[in-house]
Parts: sequence; C-alpha cells; structure tokens
Amino acid sequence: MLRYIKTIDAHASGETLRLVVDGFPRSRGSTIQEKQDWLRRRHDKLRRTLMHEPRGHVDMNGAVLTEPVVPGSDVGVLFMHHQGYSAMCGHGVIAVVTIALERQLLKPTDLTAEILLDTLAGTIYAQPIWQGDQVESVSFINVPSFVLHAGVPIRIGTHEFSVDVAFGGSFYAIVDSESVGIPVHGQYLSDLRKLGMQIKEAVESVVTVAHPLDHNLRGVYGTIFTGLPNNEDADLRNVTVFSGSQVNRSPCGTGMSAVMAVIDAMGLLNRERSFVCESIIGLQFSGSLVDRTTVGEFPAIVPRITGSAWITGEHKFIINDSDPLGNGFRI
Repeated sequence: MLRYIKTIDAHASGETLRLVVDGFPRSRGSTIQEKQDWLRRRHDKLRRTLMHEPRGHVDMNGAVLTEPVVPGSDVGVLFMHHQGYSAMCGHGVIAVVTIALERQLLKPTDLTAEILLDTLAGTIYAQPIWQGDQVESVSFINVPSFVLHAGVPIRIGTHEFSVDVAFGGSFYAIVDSESVGIPVHGQYLSDLRKLGMQIKEAVESVVTVAHPLDHNLRGVYGTIFTGLPNNEDADLRNVTVFSGSQVNRSPCGTGMSAVMAVIDAMGLLNRERSFVCESIIGLQFSGSLVDRTTVGEFPAIVPRITGSAWITGEHKFIINDSDPLGNGFRI
C-alpha cells in the first residue's frame, strides 16, 4: 500500500519549515491542545516520517494547519520537529504565513490584512508585507514574554555561571557565551549542542520551570547562547540549541522574544528603536516592544518580531508499507 503526503518547504533566515498541505489526517479537538494530543496519540508516526531521515534530518521543523479554535482567528497551526512538538515557533510563523499566502492556502479578502493564528502558546497576530506577488516579510506580535527566573547559578564540570530563564512562547535558559567560554560561531557547534543540553538539564534540576497561567507549558525547551554580533547593524548574536541538540539557524523568534524580556528586565530595551539579532549564520530578525503587561505576578513585554522566509521546494512524499524505513529513522 502506498500513501502520499504533499508538503511545501521554506526557510526563514536559514531555519527550515516543512508545511504539510495534503495527505495528513484532520486533527480533532475543540482546542489546539486537544488537536495536538490527538495527532500525537493517533498519527505521530507521520510526524516522524517527515521529520526524520531519509526525508528529513536532525534539525528539521514542520507544521500542519488546522481549523481555528478561537473566534475571529484565520487558522490553527501545530508545530513539530524531529523529537516532538512545539508550543510556538517564531520562524515557523514567518514561514507558514509566507507559504500560506503565496500559495493561496489562505485567501483573505484583503492581502494586507492581519492574519490570526491559533497556537498552543496563544493567538498570534501576523502582518504580511508584500512586494509584488511575494511576501517580502512577516511581522508578528508574539505572546507576552517574561523572565521567570533571573540569575540562576549553574555549575557544569569546573565552570560556574548564571542563567536567566525566560518565556517567549516556550521557556529558554539564556546564557552569555563568554561566561561559558564558547563563541557563537559555527565551528563550535558540537560544543554548543552538548553544553546546551547540559544547561537545560541543570536548570530543570534546580528550579521549577512552569508557566503561571498554563500548566501545559512546562520545562526548558532550549538553551540560548548570546554574544557580540559580527554585523554593525545588529545588537546581539545568538544561537538556540533545543529539542535533543537541534540548532536553530535563524535568530529564533520565540527565543529572541525571551532574550528581549531579559534585556528589558535589565532596563536596556529601547522602545524607540528596533532590536536586531543575528543568527549563527549571520542573518537577522528585528524586534520591537509593542506593550507591557503582566503574566500572573511577572512583569512581561509584548514583542513584535519581523523576518523573511523563502519557499525552497514542493514535495510529494511516498510512504510504502513494504519499506522498512518508511516511517523514518534517527541515528
């Protein structure tokens, strides 16, 4: 028996996004959480099929559209990766909106209108900017972002340093790369991958990481290493290590939101200008402060993230029941 799944692939500043457009089951549930739980229980092998080798790789990301669950929203989105699912994905929002509009998966009456996406972390407001028949960039207002734990002391081997734990759609452990002695450069990726996972585990062993208003949002999703930028027009350079040592090639929209929350808590985030962050491959997202609020008892910012995505291919994947690697593999 053969099964076919169609996808459209893109990248947002270097980070992959594979959007499923046909061949996936229709997720069931009245909330995004229920839809994700249903997909995980019933059809998680299809996620593995598209994210794992031979069709994917260890740093692959994906998404599938669902019916909206919040009145007024345009669409729901479930984000996935090689190890599981994400509550929110900033570069994924940029890529999904670009794909959905350019390929007319969404057909708003006004192409310049804001697109509302239901995610596990909340409703995301995305604004496309067009150049001709292409989406030049996408700005989205992220969920309120805040510092949960500041200056958590961590010891790994002989190194002692502090880590900030902040939320930007997922929870991140944020650390200055100079304090751990590893520059944010591609040649040190293997060291950053290893240490990123060690920091995640160390943080979770000493503090509780849980969203004060949503019990489904728990645990450190990844580690963000920050450093001085290479480009003069950038404020910071970062790399996010997440989900079993996966490395984000983009500045990471949710991670950047968490970093902005830390910078704001230090009194250094300027509302009058954009905050520009470059990735480990030198491409950029920009951020701005939209508003201030609170999440439970925690002061929070409402950040806007802007970036661009480009479609890289359209695929028709074949799953053959007789293929011993039909559902993918990892090594």
